[in-house]
Formats: sequence, C-alpha cells, structure tokens
Amino acid sequence: MKNTAEQFGINVFNDKKMQERLPKATYKALRKTIENGEALDLSVANVVANAMKDWAVEMGCTHYTHWFQPMTGVTAEKHDSFICPNGDGQIIMEFSGKELIKGEPDASSFPSGGIRATFEARGYTTWDPTSPAFIRDGTLYIPTAFCSYTGEVLDKKTPLLRSMEKLSGEACKILRLLGKDSVKRVTTTVGPEQEYFLIDKKMYDARPDLIYTGRTLFGAMAPKGQELDDHYFGSIKTRVAAYMRDLDAELWKLGVLAKTKHNEVAPSQHELAPIFTTSNIATDHNELTMEVMKKTAEKHGLVCLLHEKPFAGVNGSGKHNNWSISTDTGENLLDPGKKPEENLQFQLFLAAVVKAVDEYQDLLRITVASAGNDHRLGANEAPPAIISMYLGDDLGALVDSIIDGKPYTSHDKADMQTGVDVLPDFKKDNSDRNRTSPFAFTGNKFEFRALGSSLNIACPNYMLNTMVAEELSQFYAELKDADDLEAALKALIRKVLSEHRRIIFNGDNYSDEWVEEAEKRGLCNYKSLPEAMEHYIDKKNIDLFALNGIVSEAEMHARYEIELEHYSKLLHIEALTMVDMAKKNITPAVISFVKELADAAAVKKSVSSKVSTYAEEQLIDSLSDKLEEFVKKTDELDKAVKASGDYTDNLELAKYYRNTVFELMQELRTLGDSMETETSAEYWPYPSYGEILFGV
Repeated sequence: MKNTAEQFGINVFNDKKMQERLPKATYKALRKTIENGEALDLSVANVVANAMKDWAVEMGCTHYTHWFQPMTGVTAEKHDSFICPNGDGQIIMEFSGKELIKGEPDASSFPSGGIRATFEARGYTTWDPTSPAFIRDGTLYIPTAFCSYTGEVLDKKTPLLRSMEKLSGEACKILRLLGKDSVKRVTTTVGPEQEYFLIDKKMYDARPDLIYTGRTLFGAMAPKGQELDDHYFGSIKTRVAAYMRDLDAELWKLGVLAKTKHNEVAPSQHELAPIFTTSNIATDHNELTMEVMKKTAEKHGLVCLLHEKPFAGVNGSGKHNNWSISTDTGENLLDPGKKPEENLQFQLFLAAVVKAVDEYQDLLRITVASAGNDHRLGANEAPPAIISMYLGDDLGALVDSIIDGKPYTSHDKADMQTGVDVLPDFKKDNSDRNRTSPFAFTGNKFEFRALGSSLNIACPNYMLNTMVAEELSQFYAELKDADDLEAALKALIRKVLSEHRRIIFNGDNYSDEWVEEAEKRGLCNYKSLPEAMEHYIDKKNIDLFALNGIVSEAEMHARYEIELEHYSKLLHIEALTMVDMAKKNITPAVISFVKELADAAAVKKSVSSKVSTYAEEQLIDSLSDKLEEFVKKTDELDKAVKASGDYTDNLELAKYYRNTVFELMQELRTLGDSMETETSAEYWPYPSYGEILFGV
C-alpha cells in the first residue's frame, strides 16, 4: 500500500508529471504561461493535450470534461470521450490541443442576467493552465473559464484571474518604486476553512425540506443543543472519523492540501481547513472539496449539508477566507516583520487594505450575501452584517502612533508562564484573536470571516484583489514623481490611515453598543441580500470593476439581476415546500393525534364520570387553537407566494420575498414547532432535531 506522500496528487496532472511527460521546450513554454501569463501557442497545446490524454488513459479514463463555474453557485461539466474512429471499424484515443483549449457547452440554460436570450445557445469554455487538470470517476477534468458567444463573462473564475493579474501589476509597480526590481509577479493566496454538517441519510431522506432546500423549515429544538460546548473540538465519533479519513485520502489524491479537521460548535458540525495556495487554485480546490465531501458522505450512509443554516437554534456553517499577498521572491507583503514601525512597505500595503475595506465595505457585504447566509450574520455565531477590521493591540497601537504622530512602543512577545514545571513555557502572540470581527488581521494575513459555507470563494477574492489593486494604483500615481520618496510614503500612509480610521474596530462586534457606534461612524449595516445588493450597481462599484477591466458595466448589471433572481427563487422553493409539508403531513398528523386524544377522553368518560380528562382536554384545546392558526397561516403563505407573480422588477420581488414571504414563513414555523412539542412522536411526520443532530 502506498504511503500518503506517494498518494498525494496521484490523480493530478501536476508539475512533476508535466516534467516527466513533456519535452523540455514544451514544458518551459507552459511554465511561462502559468507563471508569467504569456500566451500559449497551439503547437504547445497539442503536445500538452496528447501527454495529458496518454496519462489519463493509463489511469483508466475514457472521457474528458471542461469543468467550469457558471453563475449557478455550483460547478458544471459536459463529458466527451477520447474515442475517434480510425476508418476500419475500430477506434483510437485522441485529444487535440484545440479540444484542450476550447469547449462548447450549451450556454442557454445558465444564468446570464439578460445578456443572452434562450435561443442564443452558444457558449465557450477555455482551458485555465494555471489550475492543474485532475481525474475523477474515469474522467479527465480540465479547469476552464466560461463565456458567451459574444464574449460576456458568465462565470466566477474569469473575474478572479483578471483581478489576480491586475493586483500583480499594480503591486509590482509599487515594489519597483521601493527598489524591489527583482519581483516579477505578486500573487494573492487563500486558505478557506470549510464548515459542514454530517447527518444520517435515512434522516435526510425523511425530510422534504432538507431534500429541496438544504435546511429544515420546521423543527423544534432538542432538549440538548450546543449549550455545554462539549462538541467543539471534542472526540470525533467513530463513524465521522471513518468519513474524515476517506475524505482526506480522496482530497490528497486530488492534490488538495487538506490539513486540519475537528468538531465544530454545533452537534454534528465539523470543519476542514487546507494549507494556503494561490487564490485561483484555492477556489478550484474548495469547489472540489465541497463536491468530494458530498460524494464521500454517500459511501458512509451520511449526507453532508453545506447550507449556512440547516438547523435553527444551533450555529450555522461559514467559511473563513484567509487572504494574503506574496511575491515570487517569497516575501509576504502583509508580514509586519520584527520592526513594523520601520517597515514602510508593510505600512503602505496595510494602508491600501484599510482604505479598500472602508471605501468598498458595501461590496464586501454584498459578496457574502445569500439567502442562507442572511440567517447567520449578526446571530452571535458569525460576524455581524457591519463590515469592520480588527488589527489587534499591537498593530492597532502602531496605526494609532502613525496617525497621532507619537512614538510607537513595541509589544514584545511575552513568555506564557504555565506555572507547571513539566510544561514548557512559550512565546505568546502579540495580539489576541477576535472571532466577532468580519475582517481580522491574524499575523501576516487577513481572515475574512463572514463567508457562508456554500459560497464560491472566487467572488470575495476577486473583489478583494480588485479593490486593493485600485488603491495601489492611486498610491503609485501619488508617489511616482516624489522628490523625497520616504517623506512622501510616510505622509501618504498617515493621511490614508487617518481618513479611514473609522473602519478599524478591535472590540466586541456582537455588542449593541457597536451597532450604535458603527452608525455614528457612517458604516453600512445591510441586514439582508436585497438590502445589500441594491448597492452593487452604485457608480463607484461599476467604475471599480469596469475601469480595471475585471467585469464590464453590462456584466455587473447581469450579475445584479442573477443574484436577486436566485434569492427570490430560493425563497419561493422554501415557501412552497413549507406549504406542502404543512398541508400534506403536519396538519393531518395533528388532527389525527387530537382525534386520538378525544377518543381517549370519551373512553374515560364512558367508564366513569368521575375520571378526570383534564390532560386530554388541555392538549386538545391547545393543539386545536394552534392548528386553526397554523392552517390560516398556511393559506396566507400560499396566497403570498402566488402574489409574487405581480412583481416584474427583480429588486422589488426580492424585497417582497424578504419582507412579506419570509416573515410569514417564520410565523408558520413558530406555530409548527410549538405543535411538534405537544404532538406524540408516533404521529409527528418528520424526524426530530434530537434524532437528526445526535443520530450519527
């Protein structure tokens, strides 16, 4: 049996395999494309395609697919075989450079936000050589970008790749000003921590709400939840541990750097964290991770839930986006170094991030907005909807000293005194962590903590890259002609930090006081997707992406329409599912139980008029009153869903679903959950929270 090191990347056409299988000239040309963004010649693509095909066939593959990320929120793939007739009734296995570079999926049924009509079906996928091809289930997967026949971007990968190029160019210009001429490329890196739930498949199959929507629309809290904090980092159950072992093995074969696994706060909730890699590969790997999580769960009789809030009353699932900037010479541009007060390069890049987050806080909020994530943000399990930055005591003191023009006193790393002789002392970090902050500095990177668990991380990362690139561009324009560069740097850093100090907050983001303080500072507080998305097409945001060549104004309007339409469709499905569950199962179940109570009371009275029927009568009265209200609310919700057809504007429709339909859903759920606590388990039609969350 091969060890882990031998298994790692075995299903990936990685650099090692390329060196082994490609002629030196071809390999060098491909590396120039990957590392420097140089155009790829078709003759090179032909050689690469043939080598890739030979390797895939040796590994048992019969098909290839262009794997892409349309605006659906999930990945897409169309499989073609390698077979080609040879003229004598037999076949040969062929794969050309043209087939590697370009695919042609039908684009008519993917969201386009009005850019493409249904009858305009042609779309193209194009090979992304910066993300290695891999093998799954007998198919060669080729990561690709996706666009329409007329060239509009219809995916999430293309803007990310463009933003990485833009940030690299602007950062290199700044670094050359600072004398770093050897730097040829700057790369953003990401390590996305992924939270998820595991539940028994039998329980899942008995819940229409989980099947159709990914979350429970009804469900009373179990007697025990997460209040004892005993699940967090607790001993991993045998069945879950077996799943995690298989998951690690499958991900390692695919070259995914899965590093950490543990139990999360809520029962049946867990987390997987990878090692950092480039933003593009990290995005592909995270999409791949979510797919492998689901498929691996099936083999263990489990279901992996990636919804942001599958169970009310316990923590939902998020995804922490650890983002940093590094040069091709190995320097982390967000590393303060031993003397951050003297590190003007670090201060300048820090100032760019601070300015970007402040000026485009609305975009950062928008990029994590979703129907699922709206349940989490501000719920004391995730950061609030207010975007702010945490710098910590040490870095916060540095910023204060720069702004106020006062000397900076370094907080030297103190020894942690354990007070036990056999336990070694160790150095503490300069600052504590702040788990309530949406955007926290954590040593040499920023942790964007507000992402939902199912989100494609390309979106927040291309926004981060673009907004920071824009600030660096402005910095370069101001600094390039300076007579005294050091003086100009210090003046610019101080000016920027002073003007954008309001975005920095090192306290408790969950507190009511912070909400009031944030309002005084003029920070945004968009509590739902419709409220946030309304600002996506503000002029400053269109200018940011259009003028930097990331997405055009037309493409931004398309994405605006897509997100609003998607939100309304999700709530529409949830509402219809609730109505269906209420009418077909919950109402009949409660009626049957009430009838049994009435029959039991009648039997008692027939035996003796002195026998008390108090218990039955109390339950009958309570359930009858609630059921009557429940049926009325079901009808109200049904009518409200039908009334949504009166809206033609996507923003107004999304607001209607949020303010009217969603509120009715909440009211109906409250009644349903209350009836569940009073109805016999023999009659209640769905597995309870206790059975689901503690049944693995």
